Amino acid sequence: MKIIRQGYYVGERPLFGERALTVEDSVFTDGESPLKECSDIKLSGCMFKWKYPLWYCKNVRAENCTWFEAARAGVWYTDNITVTDSQIEAPKNFRRCTGVRLNDVSFPNAAETLWSCRDVQLDNVTAKGDYLAMNCETMKIHGLTLYGNYPFDGAKNVEIHNSKLISKDAFWNSENVIVYDSFISGEYLGWNAKNLTFVNCTVESLQGLCYIDNLVMKNCKLINTTLAFEYSTVEADISGGIDSVLNPSGGRITADSIGELIIEKDKVDPLKTVIVCRNHSMEAC
Repeated sequence: MKIIRQGYYVGERPLFGERALTVEDSVFTDGESPLKECSDIKLSGCMFKWKYPLWYCKNVRAENCTWFEAARAGVWYTDNITVTDSQIEAPKNFRRCTGVRLNDVSFPNAAETLWSCRDVQLDNVTAKGDYLAMNCETMKIHGLTLYGNYPFDGAKNVEIHNSKLISKDAFWNSENVIVYDSFISGEYLGWNAKNLTFVNCTVESLQGLCYIDNLVMKNCKLINTTLAFEYSTVEADISGGIDSVLNPSGGRITADSIGELIIEKDKVDPLKTVIVCRNHSMEAC
């Protein structure tokens, strides 16, 4: 295997099409697509300072690397890439990739990142930016901390554990998503989703969990969550109270209390939803 140490590259495509290559402590700057069409490459301590560094690549391992802000759209159309202990400042990274593994990676500007990717695994990732993971399929996530709106729009087959999402409009139009032991805060959570499940989660959401086909909540808390479940079919077991519930389409909702229960007979059939309040002293239940 060819090894390059402390290289400095300018200009377009300096290492185009390389095979079986190790690059250590090197800088790529002032030139597009330095590693385009490469395969079986290992990157350690490298710095990317210009656009499109890894396009149409296969079998890439990057460790302790940095994508600076100008390294936009850094990894597109690439299969089987693992990135560990790295910082990715550039937006619009990872687009239409398959086999993505990110471990201990930070994205201070994650706008439009991880779009239309398949077979994705995230472990201890921190990201700040809107529209993370739009239209991704088959994701396994542990320890994601996200500050950004509209994540997972249109995503399918997603499993999330021990994560924190400060995210307006999370999981819109998603399908087959299950979230365990996580905290989510943001308005309009989960609208237009299908098969959305939360287990042991804490949720804070204005008018969240609406327009969902098959919403399941097991041992969850709904804090400051108002006008929940509108036009959703729901099986919810809530620990604590719910501030207000509006026009669920059907199912069963169990909680300690419901502050305000709004069922409009001209919009939904009240007989299709069972409401159970453990605290029968509440006026609304």
